[in-house]
Order: sequence, then C-alpha cells, then structure tokens
Amino acid sequence: MLSRLGALLQEAVGAREPSIDLLQAFVEHWKGITHYYIESTDENTPAKKTDIPWRLKQMLDILVYEEQQQVAVGEAGPCLEYLLQHKILETLCTLGKAEFPPGMRQQVFQFFSKVLAQVQHPLLHYLSVHRPVQKLLRLGGTAPGSVTEKEEVQLTTVLCSKIQQDPELLAYILEGKKIVGRKKACGEPTALPKDTASHRNKDCSHDGAPARPQLDGEPCGAQALNSHMPAETEQLDGGTAESNLITSLLGLCQSKKSRVALKAQENLLLLVSVASPAAATYLVQSSPCCPAIVQHLCQLYRSMPVFLDPADIAALEGISWRLPSAPSDEASFPGKEALAAFLGWFDYCDHLITEAHTVVADALAKAVAEKFFMETLQPQLLHVSEQSILTSTALLTAMLHQLRSPALLREAAAFLLGTDRQPEAPRDNPHALYAHLIGHCDHLSDEISIATLRLFEELLQKPHEGIIRSLVLRNLEGRPYVAWGSPEPESYEDTLDLEEDPYFTDSFLDSGFQPRAKPRLAPATSYDGKTAVTEIVNSFLCLVPEEAKTSAFLEETGYDTYVHDAYGLFQECSSRVASWGWPLTPTPLDPHEPERPFFEGHFLRVLFDRMSRILDQPYSLNLQVTSVLSRLALFPHPHIHEYLLDPYISLAPGCRSLFSVLVRVIGDLMQRIQRVPQFPGKLLLVRKQLTGQAPGEQLDHQTLLQGVVVLEEFCKELAAIAFVKFPPHDPRQNLSPAPEGQV
Repeated sequence: MLSRLGALLQEAVGAREPSIDLLQAFVEHWKGITHYYIESTDENTPAKKTDIPWRLKQMLDILVYEEQQQVAVGEAGPCLEYLLQHKILETLCTLGKAEFPPGMRQQVFQFFSKVLAQVQHPLLHYLSVHRPVQKLLRLGGTAPGSVTEKEEVQLTTVLCSKIQQDPELLAYILEGKKIVGRKKACGEPTALPKDTASHRNKDCSHDGAPARPQLDGEPCGAQALNSHMPAETEQLDGGTAESNLITSLLGLCQSKKSRVALKAQENLLLLVSVASPAAATYLVQSSPCCPAIVQHLCQLYRSMPVFLDPADIAALEGISWRLPSAPSDEASFPGKEALAAFLGWFDYCDHLITEAHTVVADALAKAVAEKFFMETLQPQLLHVSEQSILTSTALLTAMLHQLRSPALLREAAAFLLGTDRQPEAPRDNPHALYAHLIGHCDHLSDEISIATLRLFEELLQKPHEGIIRSLVLRNLEGRPYVAWGSPEPESYEDTLDLEEDPYFTDSFLDSGFQPRAKPRLAPATSYDGKTAVTEIVNSFLCLVPEEAKTSAFLEETGYDTYVHDAYGLFQECSSRVASWGWPLTPTPLDPHEPERPFFEGHFLRVLFDRMSRILDQPYSLNLQVTSVLSRLALFPHPHIHEYLLDPYISLAPGCRSLFSVLVRVIGDLMQRIQRVPQFPGKLLLVRKQLTGQAPGEQLDHQTLLQGVVVLEEFCKELAAIAFVKFPPHDPRQNLSPAPEGQV
C-alpha cells in the first residue's frame, strides 16, 4: 500500500514536492473523518461499517511512510507536525468518549496504539500526545469489563514498553500529584508567570526535543515536573490527579478474560521493573501504584468466606498468578474460586516485589505489611473465635509457602516474630502476635495447635536468618545450657544419672527397663570420629526399649530410609543457609563471662512441653510436633546441633534438652506399660492400623499406643539426622554422596 501510494505521489505535478502530496492526502483523510460527523445522521451504524477505520489506517500509513523517507533523523515531518499542531489525538479522544458512531472508542484505542508503536519519532514527550493518552486511559478505566478491554491492554502494552526503554517517560504518562513542597524547597515560585504558562501551550516547537519533566531524585535545579503541563490541566486536577495508567492496568488485571488479565499483569510487572532510580522513586511517591495493588489484595481477602477448611486451603497452596484458576481436578468447596483468586493475587504481589526496582519493591513490601498483614490479617489471628484463628492461620501458612521475595519475607518475619534479637526470659513480654502464636501451639483446640505448628514449620523453611535466630539461636548464644566447670563426660551414665531422675525409681528399674551398655565417648568437641557418630546415633536408636518397638515385625521403611531422606533434607537446608556465615564449631566457653540462667525460649519450651505429652496427644498432633523438631534439628549451626542432638552434653542445673525430654517420656512409658494388658499385641495392631494393614477399630489406650509408634519413628529420624550431620559439613561446601546402610 505504501509503495503504491509513493509511486502515485511521484507521478504528481512536478512543481509539487512528495511531502506536500503526503500532507495533502493526510489532511484529506482527516477532513473525511470530521465531515462524517457533520453530514451523518445515522446514529446506529457501527464505526467499523463506515470509512473511518479505513481513513485512520491511511493516516497511519502516511505517517510511517513519511518517517521512512525522512533524511534528517529525529525531525518531525509535515504530516506529523500537522497531527501535533492540530491536536488530532485530542479530537479523536473526544470522539471516542462520545462513542459515536458505536464502536468508535475501539477505533481510537487501536489508532493510538499503532501510532505510538509504529512511529519511531519520540511522541510521548509532547503535550498534545501524552495529555490525550492520559484522557484515553481514564476513559477506558471508567468502564470495567467493557468491550474495549482488548484494545485497552494493547495500548498499555505499548506504553509500558516505551517506559521500559526510556524511564523518563514515566512522568509524562503518569499524572502524579503536584509536588508543590519540593518546588518551595528548590526556591521555585509556586505560581508560574503568565509568559511561562503561555510558552507551555506552544506544544509544537520542533527545533529540539521538548524539555522533560523532573523525576524525583533528579537535581533540584532541573526544570520542575509540571512546568510543561498546561495551566488549565493543573486547575482541573486541583493538584491531586492520580496515575491513570496504574488504575487502568489494575482494572484490566481484574478482567474476567484470562488473557486480558494476564497481559495487564505482565504490563504492570514491566512498569515496576524500570531501571531508573528516579523513575522508581516517582512511581512510589507520585502514583497510587503500591496502595492500589495492596487494596485489591485486601478486597480479595474480604471476599472469601469467613471459615475455610485448612485442608481445602492446603490443596490450593501451589497456585500461581499465571494460572489463578482453581485446578479442576480438586474437589469443589464453597469459596474455592475466591480463595484461588486471593492466593493468585498474593503470588502476583510477591512476584512484583521480586522483579521490581529495589525502591518499588521495598515500598510495596511495606504496604503489604502495613495494610494487609497488620490491618487486615492480624485482627483475625488475634480473634477469640476458633474458626477465625484456624482459617487465618491456614491462609498465612499458604501465603508463606508461596512467598519468595526477600523484601516481603523480611516484612513477614518482622510481622510474625518482631524485631527483638536479645535472649528471651521466661516472664518477658514478647512481640504481641508472636506470644499469641506460641500460645496457639498449646491451644485447647488440637486443630489450632496443628495449624500453628504447621505455620512455624513453613516459616523455618524460609531463607531468612532472622527467623531461626529469633526462634532459637538468640537463646543458645554463649552456650548457657552447658554446665559451668564440669569435666567433659566420659560415658552415657555420666551425662544422665538415671538413679537421680524421679521417673527412674527402683520399681521402674525392676520392671525390666535397663539402660543400654555404656559406650565410651569421644570428647564432645571432636565430632569427627566414627566412634562418636556411632555412639550418638545408637543413643537415639536404643532409646526406645525393645518391648515398645514394633517396626521390626513389619516390612516397613527402616532406618536406612530415614538416612536417605535426612540426607536430602540436610543438603537442602545447608544450601539455604550457606551464605549466613555460621561457624563450624561451638563457641568456646568463656570462664570470664558472667553466668546467666538458661531459658530455651518460648518456642522450644512449647515444643518440649508438647513432646513431653506425646503419649497423651492425638496422633496427628504428635506428627506435627515431631516434624517441627526434625526441621530444627536439620539446621547445621553447631549450637543447635549440640543442644538438640548431642545426648552427652553436661547440662546446666535446671536445663533440659531434647534428649532429656525423650528420656523422661520413656520413663513414663515404661511405668504405663505395666497397666496395659497385652501391650505388645495391641501396639502391633495399632501400627498395622496406622499403615492401613488392619481395620481401624477402636482400642483401649489407643492414644497411648499411637504415641509409642510416633516416638519410635521419631527416634529413628533423629538418629538419621545426627548421622548425616557427622562429620560436621561446612555449609559453604558441596556435600558428599548420601550414605548407605545402617551405622
């Protein structure tokens, strides 16, 4: 078409220049459009059945062809000059707003998108271009779910692409709040002289590129952002106009058409990832970007049912913003689509923070923390209603499972645990929400306890050192759990004097339980010998007496399987903490350091308390308690390892460790075995029931028997974790191949 048009123009009268012929053709097509409105009386004929689309196409082709024929790069040709001087885009925007003929708005959106995309000359700097673009975006944003959604998202795609290429365009396209205070700080007059206002309307001076507005972060002496905005625009906006590109994108993100919504989300992602710090600062300070994104998150949260089953929430944990619809293979439940929409948008917020410029990422993460975590979610977590606590805790766990961005993870950790890193005391007043969550771990409702423990387990798998430091490490610094001035233990008996333990009475010892052979122990500070590994592992494997073991009677996963699983989990954990700079050996005890009473911390205290009641708790709760303790034991910090996995440390008076808690549980078990008739047979039957090898009939002492099965398996798991952690691996080095076989 363009080549034929050029050939016809070349054959025109010799006195005429080709550019003049192009301009004449351009003007004629524009007049043909305006004449339609003067002459037409039919208000029902769709725009696509008139000659308007064809004339707009000819005008676009002429602009592109003219630019291709330009000798001087960067100069606007006569047709482009005409477009700018006569404010054709402004007029088209008005015609689109009137929606006459029907469908005209779609034609205007398409023309704007194609002109901005195909004309290489910078256009968005001109007032007669970016002002109608702003108006057109506002026009589209007022009609959610309209028929122009496809055309609207095409325009935003072009605009975001242009901003990505030239971040300074952001100030032209976004109508940010007028920064009067900054003008005063720079010594600029807040009222512009008349000659300046008059000059700003001279939009079509093409001697050079128009002056660009100042972005936040640029020197104060640069020309102010609004010096090229028309005086009438400032008066209409009242100094509080907001970004229409942002609101348009967010409106399109909520489209029922999945392709439109996905493209809008991709465009918004492109917008927040601008490389310019000044543009990113402008986006945060002078646009509603962050508040609008978080507001939609809060709206989606409120649209969900008040109560949701934690199992239903867990089924949708892996949902992605690119596929926000609930999987069709999952069972349907009330609120499924609303839950999927919420988790999908939260995943999108997390992805935005990950990809955004640091300035935008920090601002958006803080907005999520303040408006969603603090103002919306926290009241539900602190609610007296058990249903509210259960649903909000399960939702928070699902969100943590999806969370990947460091900035949002940092805010989530501070929200849940606080920022205090000093050692805890038994009667201190911890962070309010943290104290409630610890209390929920020991709640009267087993469901709430399980949900909260699962929340902590998810938290422990996040790559943020502040989490494990706040929960455990801050209380183990300086190793106050080790007895002062005591010699290194030489045997198992030296560490745990059974005769002095109130559980190990004479009658108990007469019942048949005897401590295992007392192995020699290598010094506790040299965990690099095979003997030390064997003895520590066997301490856990032999902790449960033979009369309380049943796994050997069934062909089940044995200790070898636990070793294989523990190796993979330990490798994953070591990789996650590799950059944290943890020491490889425990801190030497300082004899000059004043002794301080040891408190394991509120988190370990509630876990140890729960562990001590393993024989009286439901099976599912026991599984969750042991799962959290196993996660903790996997951390390759020497103090965590020593306190949780070393049976031979000499504990300070009044201290307890995981091993000492287990020993007391075994003591309680051996006394209670005497009161259960046919204990071995019932225990074996319960194990078969738990593995699906026997019908699930109700038995006497079933809770006790299930607790014994969990206890046996947990001891094997701890032994496997201790095995794969010896010798201590440097988390900054590659791990050796997984060990095979038993110790």
